[in-house]
Amino acid sequence: MHIVSRQPSERTPVARAPARMAPLAVLPIFLALRGKRAIVAGGTEAAAWKAELLAAAGACVHVYARHGDLARVFVERLEDPDCHSYVHHDRPWGADIFADGAIAVIDAASDAEAEAFSRAARAAGVPVNVIDRPAFCQFSFGTIVNRSPVVVGISTDGAAPVLGQALRRKIETLLPASLADWAALAQAMRATIAERLRPGRGRRDFWERFSDRAFGPAPRAEDAQDLVAAIDQIAANADIGRGRVTLVGAGPGDPELLTLKAVRALQGADVILFDDLVSDEVLELARREAKRILVGKRGGRESCRQDDINDLMVRLAGAGRRVVRLKSGDPTLFGRAGEEIAQLQAAGIPVDIVPGITAGIAMAAALGISLTHRDHAKSVRFVTGHSRRGGLPEDVDWRAIADPSATTIFYMSGRTAGAIADRLVAHGLSADTPAAVASALSRPEQTLVSTRLKDLAAVVASIGLSQPVAIGIGQAFGATGALTRNQEQPSQTAAVRRA
Repeated sequence: MHIVSRQPSERTPVARAPARMAPLAVLPIFLALRGKRAIVAGGTEAAAWKAELLAAAGACVHVYARHGDLARVFVERLEDPDCHSYVHHDRPWGADIFADGAIAVIDAASDAEAEAFSRAARAAGVPVNVIDRPAFCQFSFGTIVNRSPVVVGISTDGAAPVLGQALRRKIETLLPASLADWAALAQAMRATIAERLRPGRGRRDFWERFSDRAFGPAPRAEDAQDLVAAIDQIAANADIGRGRVTLVGAGPGDPELLTLKAVRALQGADVILFDDLVSDEVLELARREAKRILVGKRGGRESCRQDDINDLMVRLAGAGRRVVRLKSGDPTLFGRAGEEIAQLQAAGIPVDIVPGITAGIAMAAALGISLTHRDHAKSVRFVTGHSRRGGLPEDVDWRAIADPSATTIFYMSGRTAGAIADRLVAHGLSADTPAAVASALSRPEQTLVSTRLKDLAAVVASIGLSQPVAIGIGQAFGATGALTRNQEQPSQTAAVRRA
């Protein structure tokens, strides 16, 4: 088989070009209000909550409402001798209240009052929010996760407030309370960093070290001392401009299957060399400023030469870039990682590996089976389904692979499915051995088929070869109870069937 080679493309094809920014329903803006005049009209509990937010942001909150109309929570705040953030005006609001205002909020009793307040605020050039009446608002508050000075705002543009609350709860669990202390420490260290480290690689290296600590326990005195020492080390390091390469497993396609370490690598990359099989959703998690270079390698299709990819990595890292080599699945399984590591090490380029979920593991999860079910399998094997020339590999011990007590996953095996079945049967494996075929694992177009060894070629032919195909063979794939349950779940996008 003749494979046409292509050069790594620094211009990603239009179909794969990541958007700089997807359309936004609203623009999130973080408004500095410390010492500013904030206007709140109305004495309801809803108005009191908005006043609380404004006061928490450091605003001087001017409340316009008759004393008899104030909710109890408002009265308690106004009567608190330690509360200096509120000024109560015992009167209704009027057009004269907006002078020098930075923000204005009202809990209006009617649409007519909401419209009048909104018009007056806009005429005075003051951003306005009318509680629960979005038609009269210029901004909304959204849902807040407070790790100040780290503040996370969540908006669903009014479409699903309950979803916004669910997102807040999810983010609350991901961001430890100690993050506020780390952010305060970062704020305190900024002047030292600006003085000691020049903009660019040195500062980025420091902040990456800092961020690695920030999701752990609250900072101690020793942490601050270590970080100051890190500044000295980075400032004195003559090799700070030296780049490095990280081989990152992108998994089968679903971005939720990435490891946290993989996401951090993508966020810290200067350049990303990615394969055809890496999904756009995974690429969207990369740092926006990172250059993306397509170095596509697909069996039986026009592909970049491995030597060109190796040379490119050495050249980019040698120029001081942080390079991520992003591979589908796991980089150490049929990903040519060994050749890349050898050439990088020979060139003195530091190289790290971030494992990913490989197709065989993703296949088992999608089918709801165990590859090592104690009643069916004593071992698992990952085997390539094609040789360098594109046909069936001849340097494989087919007699050992035709072991009824093993589970075998064949990679890159779509074109050789029939030959694999014939070879295994010829070496003693029953033609009725359970098998499964997976195409486009974990992606919206995922297809899973439970079958038998004798029907393998026909099943692959029916699925087609437009997407990567993995084949599983062994008694473990006969445990189809979970497969049947999957068929009964309409929420799944995968097509699951039996042949």
